[in-house]
Amino acid sequence: MSSTATSKAPKKNRTSTADPAETSPATTSEVAPPVTEDQEQLIVRLDPSAIVRDDHNARTTDTEPDDKLIASVKELGIQDAISVRPAPNGTYSAFKGWRRAQALQIANATAKAENRPIRKVPAIIRADLVGRDAMTHLLSLIENDHREQMNQRDRVQAIETLALVEMSEAERDQMARALKIKRAEIRAARQAARLAEEALRRAALQGFDLVQMAELADVEDVRGAAEALEEAKAKDDAEGEGGRGHWDHALARLKQVRADIQAREKTLKELEEADIPLLRDYFPWGTKDTSRPLADLCTALGNPLTVEKHVHCGGHSARLDEESRPIWFCSDPAQYGHKIRPGAKKPKQSMSTEEKEARQRTIAGNKAWKTARTVREEFLRKRCQGKSLSEAARLFAVRTVMNSPYLWAKWCDRQDTETVARYLGVPDPNADPAVSSHRTGGPFDELVERHGKARGWHQIYAQVVAAFEYSLREPKAWQSLDRHQAAYLAHLRDEGYRLSEIEDLSLARNRSQYSPEDTAEDAADPQAA
Repeated sequence: MSSTATSKAPKKNRTSTADPAETSPATTSEVAPPVTEDQEQLIVRLDPSAIVRDDHNARTTDTEPDDKLIASVKELGIQDAISVRPAPNGTYSAFKGWRRAQALQIANATAKAENRPIRKVPAIIRADLVGRDAMTHLLSLIENDHREQMNQRDRVQAIETLALVEMSEAERDQMARALKIKRAEIRAARQAARLAEEALRRAALQGFDLVQMAELADVEDVRGAAEALEEAKAKDDAEGEGGRGHWDHALARLKQVRADIQAREKTLKELEEADIPLLRDYFPWGTKDTSRPLADLCTALGNPLTVEKHVHCGGHSARLDEESRPIWFCSDPAQYGHKIRPGAKKPKQSMSTEEKEARQRTIAGNKAWKTARTVREEFLRKRCQGKSLSEAARLFAVRTVMNSPYLWAKWCDRQDTETVARYLGVPDPNADPAVSSHRTGGPFDELVERHGKARGWHQIYAQVVAAFEYSLREPKAWQSLDRHQAAYLAHLRDEGYRLSEIEDLSLARNRSQYSPEDTAEDAADPQAA
Protein backbone atom coordinates (compact mmCIF):
# COMPACT_ATOMS: atom_id res chain seq x y z
CA MET A 1 0.00 0.00 0.00
CA SER A 2 3.08 2.31 0.09
CA SER A 3 3.86 4.80 -2.62
CA THR A 4 6.13 7.73 -3.39
CA ALA A 5 4.64 11.01 -2.22
CA THR A 6 5.40 14.44 -3.61
CA SER A 7 7.55 16.70 -1.49
CA LYS A 8 5.01 19.49 -1.43
CA ALA A 9 1.36 20.14 -2.24
CA PRO A 10 0.60 19.94 -5.95
CA LYS A 11 -0.03 23.10 -7.89
CA LYS A 12 -3.49 23.76 -9.25
CA ASN A 13 -4.43 21.81 -12.38
CA ARG A 14 -1.40 19.56 -12.02
CA THR A 15 -1.57 15.83 -11.30
CA SER A 16 0.80 14.28 -8.78
CA THR A 17 1.18 11.07 -6.78
CA ALA A 18 1.03 10.54 -3.03
CA ASP A 19 0.79 7.83 -0.41
CA PRO A 20 -2.85 6.87 0.25
CA ALA A 21 -2.24 7.18 3.96
CA GLU A 22 -1.78 10.91 3.48
CA THR A 23 -4.94 11.39 1.39
CA SER A 24 -7.60 8.95 2.61
CA PRO A 25 -9.77 9.87 5.61
CA ALA A 26 -10.00 7.93 8.83
CA THR A 27 -12.16 4.83 8.69
CA THR A 28 -15.63 6.14 9.56
CA SER A 29 -19.21 5.88 8.37
CA GLU A 30 -19.65 9.66 8.49
CA VAL A 31 -19.59 11.73 5.34
CA ALA A 32 -16.20 13.24 4.70
CA PRO A 33 -15.98 17.01 4.10
CA PRO A 34 -15.56 18.17 0.51
CA VAL A 35 -12.01 18.34 -0.76
CA THR A 36 -10.41 20.88 -3.04
CA GLU A 37 -9.86 20.45 -6.77
CA ASP A 38 -6.14 19.94 -6.07
CA GLN A 39 -6.86 17.07 -3.70
CA GLU A 40 -9.34 15.50 -6.13
CA GLN A 41 -6.57 15.29 -8.74
CA LEU A 42 -4.06 13.67 -6.37
CA ILE A 43 -3.03 10.34 -7.89
CA VAL A 44 -1.73 7.57 -5.64
CA ARG A 45 -0.45 4.07 -6.32
CA LEU A 46 -2.61 1.36 -4.75
CA ASP A 47 -2.17 -2.36 -4.34
CA PRO A 48 -4.77 -3.79 -6.78
CA SER A 49 -5.72 -6.48 -4.24
CA ALA A 50 -7.13 -3.71 -2.03
CA ILE A 51 -9.55 -2.54 -4.73
CA VAL A 52 -13.12 -3.81 -4.99
CA ARG A 53 -16.07 -2.87 -7.16
CA ASP A 54 -18.12 0.06 -5.89
CA ASP A 55 -21.79 -0.74 -5.30
CA HIS A 56 -22.63 2.40 -7.29
CA ASN A 57 -20.53 1.54 -10.32
CA ALA A 58 -22.97 2.12 -13.18
CA ARG A 59 -21.66 -0.73 -15.30
CA THR A 60 -23.44 -3.98 -14.46
CA THR A 61 -22.85 -5.93 -17.69
CA ASP A 62 -19.53 -6.79 -19.34
CA THR A 63 -17.78 -6.01 -16.07
CA GLU A 64 -14.94 -8.48 -16.64
CA PRO A 65 -11.82 -7.42 -18.56
CA ASP A 66 -11.36 -9.00 -21.97
CA ASP A 67 -8.19 -10.68 -23.21
CA LYS A 68 -7.11 -7.60 -25.14
CA LEU A 69 -7.27 -5.38 -22.05
CA ILE A 70 -5.46 -7.98 -19.91
CA ALA A 71 -2.65 -8.30 -22.48
CA SER A 72 -2.22 -4.53 -22.62
CA VAL A 73 -2.06 -4.19 -18.84
CA LYS A 74 0.44 -7.05 -18.60
CA GLU A 75 2.81 -5.26 -20.94
CA LEU A 76 2.31 -1.61 -20.03
CA GLY A 77 0.36 -1.48 -16.79
CA ILE A 78 -2.55 0.92 -16.31
CA GLN A 79 -1.94 4.23 -18.07
CA ASP A 80 -5.10 6.15 -17.04
CA ALA A 81 -5.88 6.48 -13.36
CA ILE A 82 -9.01 4.86 -12.00
CA SER A 83 -11.31 6.57 -9.46
CA VAL A 84 -12.05 5.05 -6.06
CA ARG A 85 -13.70 5.85 -2.74
CA PRO A 86 -12.15 4.79 0.56
CA ALA A 87 -14.21 2.11 2.32
CA PRO A 88 -14.49 1.58 6.11
CA ASN A 89 -12.72 -1.80 5.98
CA GLY A 90 -9.53 -0.35 4.53
CA THR A 91 -10.26 -1.22 0.91
CA TYR A 92 -11.02 1.14 -1.94
CA SER A 93 -14.15 0.83 -4.08
CA ALA A 94 -13.74 1.56 -7.77
CA PHE A 95 -16.54 3.46 -9.49
CA LYS A 96 -14.43 4.25 -12.55
CA GLY A 97 -11.96 1.80 -14.07
CA TRP A 98 -12.99 -1.40 -12.31
CA ARG A 99 -12.25 -3.47 -15.43
CA ARG A 100 -8.71 -2.05 -15.56
CA ALA A 101 -8.19 -2.81 -11.88
CA GLN A 102 -9.29 -6.40 -12.43
CA ALA A 103 -6.96 -6.72 -15.42
CA LEU A 104 -4.02 -5.70 -13.22
CA GLN A 105 -5.12 -8.13 -10.50
CA ILE A 106 -5.00 -10.91 -13.12
CA ALA A 107 -1.66 -9.67 -14.51
CA ASN A 108 -0.05 -9.56 -11.07
CA ALA A 109 -1.24 -13.09 -10.26
CA THR A 110 1.09 -14.48 -12.94
CA ALA A 111 3.73 -11.73 -12.99
CA LYS A 112 6.39 -13.60 -11.00
CA ALA A 113 6.07 -16.81 -12.99
CA GLU A 114 6.24 -14.86 -16.26
CA ASN A 115 9.15 -12.70 -15.07
CA ARG A 116 7.14 -9.47 -15.16
CA PRO A 117 7.10 -6.69 -12.59
CA ILE A 118 4.28 -6.54 -10.03
CA ARG A 119 2.58 -3.22 -10.63
CA LYS A 120 0.28 -0.95 -8.64
CA VAL A 121 -2.84 0.89 -9.75
CA PRO A 122 -2.73 4.64 -10.38
CA ALA A 123 -5.87 5.91 -8.66
CA ILE A 124 -7.62 9.11 -7.71
CA ILE A 125 -9.04 8.73 -4.21
CA ARG A 126 -12.33 10.65 -3.93
CA ALA A 127 -12.71 10.99 -0.18
CA ASP A 128 -15.31 13.69 -0.79
CA LEU A 129 -17.65 11.05 -2.26
CA VAL A 130 -17.87 8.95 0.89
CA GLY A 131 -21.59 8.81 1.72
CA ARG A 132 -22.51 10.56 -1.55
CA ASP A 133 -23.89 7.62 -3.50
CA ALA A 134 -25.93 9.64 -5.97
CA MET A 135 -22.97 11.71 -7.13
CA THR A 136 -20.76 8.62 -7.28
CA HIS A 137 -23.34 6.85 -9.43
CA LEU A 138 -23.64 9.87 -11.71
CA LEU A 139 -19.88 10.17 -12.24
CA SER A 140 -19.65 6.45 -12.99
CA LEU A 141 -22.53 6.72 -15.44
CA ILE A 142 -20.96 9.68 -17.25
CA GLU A 143 -17.62 7.83 -17.44
CA ASN A 144 -19.24 4.77 -19.00
CA ASP A 145 -21.79 6.72 -21.07
CA HIS A 146 -18.92 8.16 -23.10
CA ARG A 147 -17.67 4.69 -23.96
CA GLU A 148 -19.17 2.81 -26.89
CA GLN A 149 -19.04 -0.45 -24.95
CA MET A 150 -21.59 0.64 -22.36
CA ASN A 151 -24.68 -1.49 -22.53
CA GLN A 152 -27.97 0.37 -23.02
CA ARG A 153 -29.45 -1.63 -20.16
CA ASP A 154 -26.67 -0.39 -17.87
CA ARG A 155 -27.40 3.19 -18.82
CA VAL A 156 -31.13 2.96 -18.17
CA GLN A 157 -30.66 1.10 -14.90
CA ALA A 158 -28.03 3.58 -13.78
CA ILE A 159 -30.40 6.49 -14.36
CA GLU A 160 -33.12 4.47 -12.63
CA THR A 161 -30.86 4.21 -9.59
CA LEU A 162 -30.35 7.96 -9.62
CA ALA A 163 -34.13 8.39 -9.56
CA LEU A 164 -34.36 6.27 -6.41
CA VAL A 165 -31.47 7.85 -4.48
CA GLU A 166 -32.44 10.65 -2.14
CA MET A 167 -31.09 14.02 -3.25
CA SER A 168 -32.07 17.66 -3.35
CA GLU A 169 -33.97 19.18 -6.27
CA ALA A 170 -30.88 21.21 -7.16
CA GLU A 171 -28.78 18.03 -7.33
CA ARG A 172 -31.42 16.35 -9.51
CA ASP A 173 -31.36 19.32 -11.88
CA GLN A 174 -27.59 19.20 -11.99
CA MET A 175 -27.61 15.51 -12.84
CA ALA A 176 -30.13 15.99 -15.63
CA ARG A 177 -27.96 18.74 -17.14
CA ALA A 178 -24.82 16.61 -16.84
CA LEU A 179 -26.50 13.73 -18.68
CA LYS A 180 -28.19 16.08 -21.18
CA ILE A 181 -31.62 14.68 -20.39
CA LYS A 182 -34.81 16.13 -18.96
CA ARG A 183 -35.76 15.61 -15.33
CA ALA A 184 -38.83 13.75 -16.55
CA GLU A 185 -36.45 11.20 -18.11
CA ILE A 186 -34.86 10.51 -14.73
CA ARG A 187 -38.31 9.81 -13.30
CA ALA A 188 -39.18 7.65 -16.32
CA ALA A 189 -36.06 5.47 -16.12
CA ARG A 190 -37.63 2.99 -13.73
CA GLN A 191 -40.48 2.27 -16.14
CA ALA A 192 -38.12 2.23 -19.13
CA ALA A 193 -36.01 -0.45 -17.42
CA ARG A 194 -38.98 -2.83 -17.72
CA LEU A 195 -38.44 -3.13 -21.48
CA ALA A 196 -37.19 -6.45 -22.76
CA GLU A 197 -33.57 -6.41 -23.92
CA GLU A 198 -34.33 -6.44 -27.65
CA ALA A 199 -37.04 -3.79 -27.29
CA LEU A 200 -34.67 -1.57 -25.29
CA ARG A 201 -31.93 -1.89 -27.88
CA ARG A 202 -34.36 -1.18 -30.71
CA ALA A 203 -35.83 1.85 -28.93
CA ALA A 204 -32.35 3.28 -28.38
CA LEU A 205 -31.50 2.82 -32.07
CA GLN A 206 -34.70 4.65 -33.00
CA GLY A 207 -33.72 7.59 -30.83
CA PHE A 208 -36.40 7.16 -28.15
CA ASP A 209 -35.73 9.20 -25.05
CA LEU A 210 -36.34 7.67 -21.62
CA VAL A 211 -39.87 9.06 -21.40
CA GLN A 212 -40.73 7.45 -24.72
CA MET A 213 -39.09 4.21 -23.63
CA ALA A 214 -41.20 4.25 -20.48
CA GLU A 215 -44.35 4.82 -22.51
CA LEU A 216 -43.40 1.99 -24.85
CA ALA A 217 -42.89 -0.27 -21.83
CA ASP A 218 -46.41 0.56 -20.71
CA VAL A 219 -47.92 -0.82 -23.95
CA GLU A 220 -45.19 -3.27 -24.98
CA ASP A 221 -47.55 -6.22 -24.70
CA VAL A 222 -49.87 -4.80 -27.39
CA ARG A 223 -49.13 -6.33 -30.78
CA GLY A 224 -47.35 -3.90 -33.10
CA ALA A 225 -46.77 -1.30 -30.36
CA ALA A 226 -43.10 -0.69 -31.18
CA GLU A 227 -43.78 -0.32 -34.90
CA ALA A 228 -46.69 2.07 -34.32
CA LEU A 229 -44.66 4.31 -32.02
CA GLU A 230 -41.63 4.24 -34.32
CA GLU A 231 -43.81 5.39 -37.20
CA ALA A 232 -45.36 8.13 -35.07
CA LYS A 233 -41.95 9.38 -33.92
CA ALA A 234 -40.73 9.45 -37.51
CA LYS A 235 -43.70 11.62 -38.49
CA ASP A 236 -43.08 14.01 -35.60
CA ASP A 237 -39.38 14.21 -36.45
CA ALA A 238 -40.15 14.84 -40.13
CA GLU A 239 -42.28 17.85 -39.21
CA GLY A 240 -39.27 19.31 -37.42
CA GLU A 241 -41.31 21.28 -34.89
CA GLY A 242 -40.21 19.41 -31.79
CA GLY A 243 -43.75 18.22 -31.10
CA ARG A 244 -45.07 14.79 -30.32
CA GLY A 245 -48.62 14.99 -31.62
CA HIS A 246 -48.41 11.84 -33.74
CA TRP A 247 -46.76 10.03 -30.84
CA ASP A 248 -49.47 11.05 -28.37
CA HIS A 249 -52.27 9.83 -30.63
CA ALA A 250 -50.48 6.55 -31.40
CA LEU A 251 -49.84 5.98 -27.69
CA ALA A 252 -53.49 6.74 -26.85
CA ARG A 253 -54.66 4.22 -29.47
CA LEU A 254 -52.37 1.55 -28.06
CA LYS A 255 -53.61 2.22 -24.54
CA GLN A 256 -57.17 1.91 -25.79
CA VAL A 257 -56.38 -1.41 -27.48
CA ARG A 258 -54.81 -2.66 -24.27
CA ALA A 259 -57.82 -1.47 -22.25
CA ASP A 260 -60.19 -3.21 -24.70
CA ILE A 261 -58.24 -6.46 -24.44
CA GLN A 262 -58.17 -6.29 -20.66
CA ALA A 263 -61.89 -5.48 -20.47
CA ARG A 264 -62.75 -8.40 -22.75
CA GLU A 265 -60.54 -10.82 -20.83
CA LYS A 266 -62.07 -9.69 -17.54
CA THR A 267 -65.64 -10.14 -18.80
CA LEU A 268 -64.90 -13.53 -20.35
CA LYS A 269 -63.31 -14.70 -17.11
CA GLU A 270 -66.37 -13.59 -15.13
CA LEU A 271 -68.70 -15.39 -17.54
CA GLU A 272 -66.61 -18.53 -17.39
CA GLU A 273 -66.54 -18.49 -13.58
CA ALA A 274 -70.34 -18.06 -13.55
CA ASP A 275 -70.69 -20.87 -16.11
CA ILE A 276 -72.54 -18.60 -18.56
CA PRO A 277 -71.94 -19.48 -22.24
CA LEU A 278 -70.94 -16.83 -24.76
CA LEU A 279 -73.11 -16.90 -27.89
CA ARG A 280 -71.61 -16.76 -31.35
CA ASP A 281 -72.04 -13.56 -33.35
CA TYR A 282 -72.28 -15.23 -36.74
CA PHE A 283 -73.92 -18.45 -37.90
CA PRO A 284 -73.07 -20.58 -40.95
CA TRP A 285 -75.40 -20.54 -43.93
CA GLY A 286 -78.43 -22.73 -43.38
CA THR A 287 -78.41 -22.41 -39.58
CA LYS A 288 -80.62 -20.14 -37.52
CA ASP A 289 -79.90 -17.97 -34.54
CA THR A 290 -82.74 -18.70 -32.10
CA SER A 291 -81.44 -16.43 -29.35
CA ARG A 292 -83.17 -13.23 -28.22
CA PRO A 293 -82.02 -10.59 -25.75
CA LEU A 294 -83.84 -10.58 -22.43
CA ALA A 295 -85.06 -7.07 -23.18
CA ASP A 296 -87.26 -8.61 -25.92
CA LEU A 297 -88.73 -11.30 -23.65
CA CYS A 298 -91.26 -11.65 -20.86
CA THR A 299 -92.48 -14.41 -18.59
CA ALA A 300 -95.49 -16.62 -19.36
CA LEU A 301 -97.60 -14.16 -17.33
CA GLY A 302 -96.29 -11.19 -19.33
CA ASN A 303 -93.89 -9.78 -16.73
CA PRO A 304 -90.47 -8.42 -17.76
CA LEU A 305 -87.79 -11.10 -17.87
CA THR A 306 -84.97 -9.70 -15.74
CA VAL A 307 -81.49 -11.14 -15.37
CA GLU A 308 -82.28 -12.16 -11.79
CA LYS A 309 -85.32 -14.13 -12.97
CA HIS A 310 -83.53 -15.67 -15.94
CA VAL A 311 -80.19 -16.60 -14.39
CA HIS A 312 -81.35 -20.14 -13.59
CA CYS A 313 -82.77 -20.76 -17.08
CA GLY A 314 -80.93 -23.36 -19.15
CA GLY A 315 -80.75 -20.86 -22.01
CA HIS A 316 -79.14 -18.08 -19.98
CA SER A 317 -76.28 -16.75 -22.09
CA ALA A 318 -74.59 -13.55 -23.22
CA ARG A 319 -72.99 -11.61 -26.03
CA LEU A 320 -70.51 -8.78 -25.63
CA ASP A 321 -71.09 -5.27 -26.94
CA GLU A 322 -68.40 -3.01 -28.39
CA GLU A 323 -67.25 -2.08 -24.89
CA SER A 324 -66.98 -5.77 -23.84
CA ARG A 325 -70.00 -5.45 -21.59
CA PRO A 326 -72.36 -8.46 -21.42
CA ILE A 327 -75.78 -8.27 -23.06
CA TRP A 328 -77.99 -10.98 -21.59
CA PHE A 329 -79.77 -13.46 -23.89
CA CYS A 330 -81.85 -16.58 -23.83
CA SER A 331 -80.41 -18.99 -26.37
CA ASP A 332 -83.85 -20.41 -27.30
CA PRO A 333 -86.92 -18.67 -25.76
CA ALA A 334 -89.39 -21.10 -27.35
CA GLN A 335 -87.60 -24.10 -25.86
CA TYR A 336 -87.52 -22.59 -22.38
CA GLY A 337 -91.07 -21.25 -22.33
CA HIS A 338 -90.51 -17.51 -22.68
CA LYS A 339 -92.71 -15.15 -24.64
CA ILE A 340 -91.78 -12.32 -26.96
CA ARG A 341 -92.59 -9.01 -25.31
CA PRO A 342 -95.31 -7.04 -27.12
CA GLY A 343 -93.72 -4.35 -29.23
CA ALA A 344 -90.32 -6.05 -29.36
CA LYS A 345 -88.44 -5.47 -32.57
CA LYS A 346 -88.02 -8.27 -35.01
CA PRO A 347 -84.62 -9.96 -34.98
CA LYS A 348 -82.17 -8.37 -37.37
CA GLN A 349 -81.59 -10.24 -40.59
CA SER A 350 -78.05 -11.18 -41.50
CA MET A 351 -76.20 -8.12 -42.70
CA SER A 352 -74.70 -7.91 -46.14
CA THR A 353 -70.95 -7.62 -46.56
CA GLU A 354 -71.31 -3.90 -47.24
CA GLU A 355 -73.42 -3.42 -44.11
CA LYS A 356 -70.92 -5.32 -41.99
CA GLU A 357 -68.05 -3.21 -43.34
CA ALA A 358 -70.00 0.00 -42.72
CA ARG A 359 -70.78 -1.09 -39.17
CA GLN A 360 -67.14 -1.94 -38.51
CA ARG A 361 -66.10 1.49 -39.81
CA THR A 362 -68.60 3.14 -37.50
CA ILE A 363 -67.43 1.15 -34.50
CA ALA A 364 -63.78 1.92 -35.31
CA GLY A 365 -64.60 5.59 -35.78
CA ASN A 366 -66.44 5.77 -32.48
CA LYS A 367 -63.52 4.19 -30.63
CA ALA A 368 -61.01 6.44 -32.39
CA TRP A 369 -63.05 9.52 -31.46
CA LYS A 370 -63.20 8.43 -27.84
CA THR A 371 -59.46 7.78 -27.80
CA ALA A 372 -58.59 11.10 -29.45
CA ARG A 373 -60.43 12.97 -26.75
CA THR A 374 -57.92 11.86 -24.11
CA VAL A 375 -55.09 13.42 -26.13
CA ARG A 376 -57.12 16.54 -26.87
CA GLU A 377 -57.94 17.09 -23.21
CA GLU A 378 -54.28 16.73 -22.21
CA PHE A 379 -53.44 19.42 -24.79
CA LEU A 380 -56.15 21.66 -23.30
CA ARG A 381 -54.92 21.05 -19.77
CA LYS A 382 -51.41 22.18 -20.68
CA ARG A 383 -52.85 25.15 -22.59
CA CYS A 384 -55.00 26.30 -19.69
CA GLN A 385 -52.11 25.97 -17.25
CA GLY A 386 -49.53 27.55 -19.54
CA LYS A 387 -47.89 30.92 -19.03
CA SER A 388 -49.94 32.81 -21.60
CA LEU A 389 -52.71 32.42 -24.15
CA SER A 390 -52.48 33.45 -27.76
CA GLU A 391 -54.53 36.33 -29.09
CA ALA A 392 -56.45 33.82 -31.23
CA ALA A 393 -57.38 31.81 -28.13
CA ARG A 394 -58.64 34.89 -26.31
CA LEU A 395 -60.62 35.96 -29.36
CA PHE A 396 -62.14 32.48 -29.67
CA ALA A 397 -63.25 32.61 -26.04
CA VAL A 398 -64.76 36.09 -26.38
CA ARG A 399 -66.71 35.18 -29.51
CA THR A 400 -68.14 32.10 -27.85
CA VAL A 401 -69.25 33.95 -24.74
CA MET A 402 -70.63 36.96 -26.60
CA ASN A 403 -72.51 35.01 -29.28
CA SER A 404 -73.66 32.26 -26.92
CA PRO A 405 -74.25 29.32 -29.24
CA TYR A 406 -76.55 26.61 -27.98
CA LEU A 407 -73.72 24.37 -26.78
CA TRP A 408 -72.39 27.22 -24.60
CA ALA A 409 -75.78 27.96 -23.08
CA LYS A 410 -76.36 24.28 -22.36
CA TRP A 411 -72.96 24.01 -20.68
CA CYS A 412 -73.65 27.01 -18.46
CA ASP A 413 -76.93 25.40 -17.34
CA ARG A 414 -74.99 22.32 -16.16
CA GLN A 415 -72.82 24.36 -13.76
CA ASP A 416 -70.07 21.75 -14.01
CA THR A 417 -66.96 22.70 -12.06
CA GLU A 418 -64.98 19.43 -12.13
CA THR A 419 -63.88 19.65 -15.77
CA VAL A 420 -62.88 23.32 -15.55
CA ALA A 421 -60.95 22.69 -12.33
CA ARG A 422 -59.12 19.78 -13.98
CA TYR A 423 -58.12 21.92 -16.95
CA LEU A 424 -56.86 24.68 -14.66
CA GLY A 425 -55.07 22.26 -12.34
CA VAL A 426 -56.94 23.38 -9.21
CA PRO A 427 -59.16 21.48 -6.75
CA ASP A 428 -62.80 21.14 -7.73
CA PRO A 429 -64.64 23.71 -5.57
CA ASN A 430 -67.74 21.51 -5.53
CA ALA A 431 -65.93 18.28 -4.64
CA ASP A 432 -67.08 18.60 -1.04
CA PRO A 433 -70.92 18.72 -1.01
CA ALA A 434 -70.92 20.25 2.48
CA VAL A 435 -68.86 23.23 1.33
CA SER A 436 -70.81 23.52 -1.92
CA SER A 437 -74.20 23.62 -0.20
CA HIS A 438 -73.14 26.38 2.24
CA ARG A 439 -71.26 28.58 -0.23
CA THR A 440 -72.67 32.11 -0.43
CA GLY A 441 -70.84 33.17 -3.56
CA GLY A 442 -69.91 31.42 -6.81
CA PRO A 443 -67.75 28.26 -6.75
CA PHE A 444 -64.81 29.97 -8.46
CA ASP A 445 -64.99 33.32 -6.62
CA GLU A 446 -61.92 32.55 -4.53
CA LEU A 447 -59.93 31.44 -7.57
CA VAL A 448 -60.82 34.58 -9.51
CA GLU A 449 -59.87 36.79 -6.58
CA ARG A 450 -56.60 34.96 -5.99
CA HIS A 451 -55.40 34.92 -9.58
CA GLY A 452 -56.98 38.17 -10.69
CA LYS A 453 -56.15 39.68 -14.03
CA ALA A 454 -53.01 37.59 -14.54
CA ARG A 455 -54.93 34.33 -15.08
CA GLY A 456 -58.37 35.63 -15.96
CA TRP A 457 -58.12 34.71 -19.63
CA HIS A 458 -57.03 31.20 -18.75
CA GLN A 459 -60.12 30.76 -16.59
CA ILE A 460 -62.49 32.00 -19.31
CA TYR A 461 -60.79 29.86 -21.93
CA ALA A 462 -61.05 26.78 -19.68
CA GLN A 463 -64.81 27.31 -19.39
CA VAL A 464 -65.22 27.73 -23.14
CA VAL A 465 -63.22 24.66 -24.18
CA ALA A 466 -64.96 22.62 -21.48
CA ALA A 467 -68.27 23.54 -23.11
CA PHE A 468 -67.09 22.37 -26.52
CA GLU A 469 -65.65 19.16 -25.10
CA TYR A 470 -68.96 18.41 -23.42
CA SER A 471 -70.76 18.90 -26.72
CA LEU A 472 -68.36 16.43 -28.37
CA ARG A 473 -68.51 13.82 -25.61
CA GLU A 474 -70.54 11.21 -27.51
CA PRO A 475 -68.48 8.60 -29.44
CA LYS A 476 -70.58 9.20 -32.56
CA ALA A 477 -70.15 13.01 -32.51
CA TRP A 478 -67.51 12.79 -35.25
CA GLN A 479 -70.17 11.79 -37.77
CA SER A 480 -72.01 15.15 -37.81
CA LEU A 481 -70.24 18.18 -36.41
CA ASP A 482 -72.08 21.48 -36.53
CA ARG A 483 -70.19 24.56 -37.69
CA HIS A 484 -69.31 25.67 -34.15
CA GLN A 485 -67.77 22.32 -33.30
CA ALA A 486 -65.92 22.20 -36.61
CA ALA A 487 -64.57 25.70 -35.99
CA TYR A 488 -63.45 24.56 -32.53
CA LEU A 489 -61.37 21.70 -33.95
CA ALA A 490 -59.90 24.07 -36.52
CA HIS A 491 -59.01 26.48 -33.72
CA LEU A 492 -57.18 23.76 -31.77
CA ARG A 493 -55.32 22.73 -34.90
CA ASP A 494 -54.21 26.32 -35.46
CA GLU A 495 -53.09 26.49 -31.81
CA GLY A 496 -50.66 23.62 -32.38
CA TYR A 497 -52.80 20.60 -31.60
CA ARG A 498 -52.10 17.65 -33.90
CA LEU A 499 -55.44 16.36 -35.15
CA SER A 500 -55.85 12.60 -35.08
CA GLU A 501 -56.95 10.76 -38.20
CA ILE A 502 -60.59 10.65 -37.08
CA GLU A 503 -60.58 14.32 -36.08
CA ASP A 504 -59.06 15.29 -39.41
CA LEU A 505 -61.64 13.21 -41.24
CA SER A 506 -64.51 14.71 -39.25
CA LEU A 507 -63.26 18.24 -39.84
CA ALA A 508 -62.85 17.61 -43.57
CA ARG A 509 -66.45 16.40 -43.78
CA ASN A 510 -67.70 19.61 -42.20
CA ARG A 511 -65.23 22.13 -43.62
CA SER A 512 -67.85 23.68 -45.86
CA GLN A 513 -69.90 24.63 -42.80
CA TYR A 514 -67.48 27.15 -41.36
CA SER A 515 -64.62 29.51 -42.05
CA PRO A 516 -61.83 30.24 -39.56
CA GLU A 517 -63.08 33.79 -39.15
CA ASP A 518 -66.58 32.57 -38.35
CA THR A 519 -65.66 30.97 -35.03
CA ALA A 520 -68.51 30.43 -32.56
CA GLU A 521 -70.66 33.34 -33.69
CA ASP A 522 -74.37 33.77 -34.39
CA ALA A 523 -77.28 32.47 -32.43
CA ALA A 524 -78.31 29.14 -31.00
CA ASP A 525 -78.18 25.97 -32.98
CA PRO A 526 -80.50 23.27 -31.54
CA GLN A 527 -78.38 20.51 -33.14
CA ALA A 528 -75.17 21.57 -31.42
CA ALA A 529 -75.41 19.54 -28.25
